[in-house]
Amino acid sequence: MSKPYPCGGVGRRQFLAGMASLPVLAGLHASAQEPRAAKDSKIPPGKLGIPGPYPGRVVEARNPAMIKGGVKNQEAIRKSLGTALTNLTGSDDPVEAWRSFFEPGDVVGIKVVPNGYPLAHSSPELVLEVIEGLKSAGVKIKDMIVFDRYKEELLPSKIHEALPAGILWGGVTPEADGTQLRQSWPGNDPVAGYDPDEFMEMNLVSHGADLKDDRNFRSHLALVVTRRVNKLVMLPVLKDHGSAGVTGALKNMSHGLTNNVARSHSTPDTNVCNQFIPQVVNHPIIRKKCVLQIMDAIRGVYQGGPFSSEQNAHWTWEYNALMVATDPVALDHVEWDIIDAKRKSMGLAPVGSVGKLGADAEREGFDIRQPQHIALAANLGLGIFDHKSPLGRKFQIDHRVVQVL
Repeated sequence: MSKPYPCGGVGRRQFLAGMASLPVLAGLHASAQEPRAAKDSKIPPGKLGIPGPYPGRVVEARNPAMIKGGVKNQEAIRKSLGTALTNLTGSDDPVEAWRSFFEPGDVVGIKVVPNGYPLAHSSPELVLEVIEGLKSAGVKIKDMIVFDRYKEELLPSKIHEALPAGILWGGVTPEADGTQLRQSWPGNDPVAGYDPDEFMEMNLVSHGADLKDDRNFRSHLALVVTRRVNKLVMLPVLKDHGSAGVTGALKNMSHGLTNNVARSHSTPDTNVCNQFIPQVVNHPIIRKKCVLQIMDAIRGVYQGGPFSSEQNAHWTWEYNALMVATDPVALDHVEWDIIDAKRKSMGLAPVGSVGKLGADAEREGFDIRQPQHIALAANLGLGIFDHKSPLGRKFQIDHRVVQVL
């Protein structure tokens, strides 16, 4: 493939020169080096990441008090999150659980999902409890960054308005950019930009893309991921998805931490989420830094996701649960089961059988949905997919449901 353009349209020398001009962010010097982890780390090297220390384990904390009639209760969310984490880790209390993942000196990114606003997005109440949990582990407020891929989707959700003073927040793409191929923007936005040196390359381009521009074949990781944090807490939401079948932990990483993602489903008949998602998540930086998944299942979307609105409020429901895991594959398979069960109760076909060429053709936007990305991610060693251990395989999903009263 000819490569007439420097990676992302900016050369490495120019990029690093621009980075050197940025101010110190959250106690870090903006440089080509990733942040140093805490000195004298008490967490054994290699223990954290994907699939993490608890492969196959998914803890679902159910609490009917978390949301009632659309009103969320932060105290119930706090109690449910603490219960979920202690059951995941076997810790005696939530603080000990948080300290098994994070420690003083860590710089932590909190990846939210605002695009289901106003009905099914990362709850500000949950974000605040994650911040409190990180603080209890010794992470400083100035060393936390709350972000999403698009700033234009984060702003309407008002998640940023709930954040304590001193926390950095923003969007990796701070302005409208349909191509997602730009890697830098003017100004000193602490979150914006993509790394020219870290990407997933795949022979897949959007419909009508310029085949002579190598950028169309790449999805670059966000700078906030590669150079500004050393750990990530991911906050996916319980939702179905028109192309991927469901959007959970895996898609929150693949489509939330990189650019040029529209190529995975650029037209109704070119949907390849099942291949694209595992390829991105398998990037070693993503595997290393995504240490904890907390799925907001307080309110879910079983049809019409990932967005929600007052017009399709009938496709959302108050599920009243939080699910935690270090294994994104197991978490997403449990999510898939929950959504399909809800769809069945509402007279809808399973997510894997719907599409313009399948069931419910008149309502669907892609030829066929592809939740198979979850099984394919398991094949890459990203987690455990099977509910029952097949012959020759060691692990199976351990789905633990805990009632919080």
